[in-house]
Amino acid sequence: MKKDSVKKLLNDLFDKKIFTFFFLVVLFGLSLLLLRRFDKASGLNYRDATSWVYREVDGNKPVDVFFVCPMVSMGTNGEMNIDYYNPVIRKKFLGSINMEKGIYDEVANFYAPYYRQVTFPVYSLPEEAQKEYLDLAYDDVRDAFKTYMSTMNRGKPVILAGFSQGSDMIIRLMKEYYNDEKYSDNLIAAYCIGWRLTEEEVEEYPWLKPATKKDDTGCIVMFDVESKKIKDSIIIPEGVKTYSINPLNWKTDDTIAFKSKNAGACFTNYEGEVTSTIPQMTGAYIDPDRGSLIALDVDEKEYADPTFGEGYFHSYDYQFFYKNLQRNVRDRSNAFFEKKNLKLRIIEEKEK
Repeated sequence: MKKDSVKKLLNDLFDKKIFTFFFLVVLFGLSLLLLRRFDKASGLNYRDATSWVYREVDGNKPVDVFFVCPMVSMGTNGEMNIDYYNPVIRKKFLGSINMEKGIYDEVANFYAPYYRQVTFPVYSLPEEAQKEYLDLAYDDVRDAFKTYMSTMNRGKPVILAGFSQGSDMIIRLMKEYYNDEKYSDNLIAAYCIGWRLTEEEVEEYPWLKPATKKDDTGCIVMFDVESKKIKDSIIIPEGVKTYSINPLNWKTDDTIAFKSKNAGACFTNYEGEVTSTIPQMTGAYIDPDRGSLIALDVDEKEYADPTFGEGYFHSYDYQFFYKNLQRNVRDRSNAFFEKKNLKLRIIEEKEK
């Protein structure tokens, strides 16, 4: 064989090896991407601890809380459901949950899953167009709840809780599961703060029972805070009336509860630490037309919601009434124990 022919053959073989190498690299990368997409399509494995923001399986408190996180992403990159692999998103989940977690910590072991929640742009879509994205989020919440109930709950009384989008997810769970005594008999209450529940929904799902007083059990505690000038919001659209209960006097009518009944607003950071407390910060009453909770003594500019603007206090739903809610979680738990003839009582920290 001539020298030039040998050289050409070696060059051809080398080129083929290079091509094969790069082809295999690309194929491997595509395989990883497809596997990740498949995993995202099938949801998280909730038997794995990494699928949970909190999973206090070794907790020794007499109650569990199953908490669903509020919205954490504005969807600025065009995504309609979050990517729960994203470490920035995971950090936001943790921080957002920590801001409410302290309300339940005295009473309950805490469980909070990651899930493919929707991003803010979804709520600007027509209702029918929202459905596929919200259904995907709920698929994860349902899977987490089923795994929690079958492998972690071990018969303990349950508090369901959420905030904003998380409360929507909790109501969906209740519609699907809580007509079954297997679940409803063990429910202390559902704290669906920052969302709505209409009369039409309760007619369709009569086992959904809005709270009517400070210590009824098996019920839904809900309200969303705004100023009296607001007539329309994503949470309570114009023309819609929601059930609501006032966390200061635990009444469902428009009776004014003055700020003297406010045990303390607490403002928390992403670590869950209370950075400031304002006793008797604001009074409140329920708007008889919308069902929203009207804050009486709040400066609209100082406490303007960072997403919705002045007059909307949605982001502060928990914080304005933090200590009253904290106390109520204890009161409803004790009422549940008494109703079930359980010899248990949650004692307020300062009494211990």
